[in-house]
Amino acid sequence: MILITGATGFIGRALIRQLSSIGYPLRALIRPSPRTPKLPKGVPVEVAVVSLADTRGLRAAMRDVETIFHFASAENQGARGDLQTADIQGTKNLVEAAADAGVDRIVYLSHLGAARASAYPAFKAKGIAEESIRNGKVPYTIIRTSLVYGPEDHFTTNLAKLIRASVGVFPIPSGKRTVVQPVWVEDLVTCLLWAIQKEETLNQVYEIGGNEFFTLPEIIQIIMDTTRKRRYLLPLSPITLRGLTLFLESVVPNFPISSLFVDYFAVNRTTAVDSMSRYFGLMPARFSYRLDYLIKKRWYQRLWDSIKERVNLGRR
Repeated sequence: MILITGATGFIGRALIRQLSSIGYPLRALIRPSPRTPKLPKGVPVEVAVVSLADTRGLRAAMRDVETIFHFASAENQGARGDLQTADIQGTKNLVEAAADAGVDRIVYLSHLGAARASAYPAFKAKGIAEESIRNGKVPYTIIRTSLVYGPEDHFTTNLAKLIRASVGVFPIPSGKRTVVQPVWVEDLVTCLLWAIQKEETLNQVYEIGGNEFFTLPEIIQIIMDTTRKRRYLLPLSPITLRGLTLFLESVVPNFPISSLFVDYFAVNRTTAVDSMSRYFGLMPARFSYRLDYLIKKRWYQRLWDSIKERVNLGRR
């Protein structure tokens, strides 16, 4: 049995689809919420409704579990998220429960740049969570990655939403231009799957990224080209941009960019361009070749896609 935390996120859903197609028995750890969990349709998966703060519930959820994929995090909730509770204490609770349950391995998804000493909250929280895993009694595999993109992500999808909503100009951080190596979600999922199939990945930390370096302005330009939306890029100081983001988060419901997102472009988040092929034998996808999901379909195209999806589900 494989347990996935953060299973309703876009990486978790992509992993569940792949694991299910291979035939793994799956259990999704879902935090208590009045909302219906957003799990992949037509995929057989058990659901355990447990908070990472509920140590007794965590132990019960780990019955027959051999491997844990730990994706749960509060970082995409921005100012509303509690990194201390979800990422730091939650990971510690998970590791202790996994040790008591005799779990064989925890696979943790972290960030390039994660470190306890980091000045940026999300990277600091990931660094502390990594320490809990490395100091725990359960074998682990930690994969640090750059920004991950794909359908319904919190990266390109939200930037495209902001670009469409903006009028004439689009603010970007001024000053030093940092670079990132975007990773296609299906490439990341493949690396995660291969990691659990190799004994030599136990108790190892891997840093992976795409095979291209981009600055934020370059990424925005590519997204504008894909969506055919043109905006003038307006440089603002990082402090001003952070303040603007915090303000919009507080007054606009479901604002697509969190204050923590600005941190992703505060420092270079890169690794060797051949990291994915060297560790997992996989050639990363080109960033600009995988952005078709950002193209907004017309209503009749969405209707046709919905009909096809229902027909496919009926055949299963």
